[in-house]
Amino acid sequence: MYWTEFLTVALIHLLAVASPGPDFAVVVREAVTHGRRAGTWTALGVGSAIFLHVGYSLLGIGLIVSQSIVLFNALKWLAAAYLLYIGYKALRAQPAKPATEDLHKEAGIRTARGAFTSGFVTNGLNPKATLFFLSLFTVVINPHTPLAIQAGYGIYLAVATAIWFCLVAMLFSQQRVRAGFARMGHWFDRMMGVVLIAIGVKLAFTEMH
Repeated sequence: MYWTEFLTVALIHLLAVASPGPDFAVVVREAVTHGRRAGTWTALGVGSAIFLHVGYSLLGIGLIVSQSIVLFNALKWLAAAYLLYIGYKALRAQPAKPATEDLHKEAGIRTARGAFTSGFVTNGLNPKATLFFLSLFTVVINPHTPLAIQAGYGIYLAVATAIWFCLVAMLFSQQRVRAGFARMGHWFDRMMGVVLIAIGVKLAFTEMH
């Protein structure tokens, strides 16, 4: 009975998650810099943050945030500040030896908790994600759809997001890919820093519609 609605939700989510944004940039940076394990934990962090968005959307808190300019701006500036912070750290990357063994050493530096937190905070503080899930649960999903079904949609969205970014982490953490990026040395990190800062600045100037 709800298959059509579910497929619509799944398609919209696929288009949204596949478009490059702060989540993609953070997962790629973690995977290339610290390896598959860190990239995977970052992806799981992003996926777990989806439960946060789904939770407040079901509770109606997302509607309150979307209607309050003060709350929206507070969330927006927090997210922008975080992206600017990690972007600035990336810009300060120093040249490193592009040896294969250095990649293995680097992979062990990042803790699972740190990588997970990075992904969770990046997605959790993103006001665009707030508006996306709010519109999904108020416009696309019928309000008369049972809460249990809506929660099921939420679980799917979280799991699908985590799987997508785990695949991204697997791709960018392959030894050949990492070795290629390593040959570019600290310039890759600086490039990702510019991307994150640009996303942060764009986010800072996002207006509530």
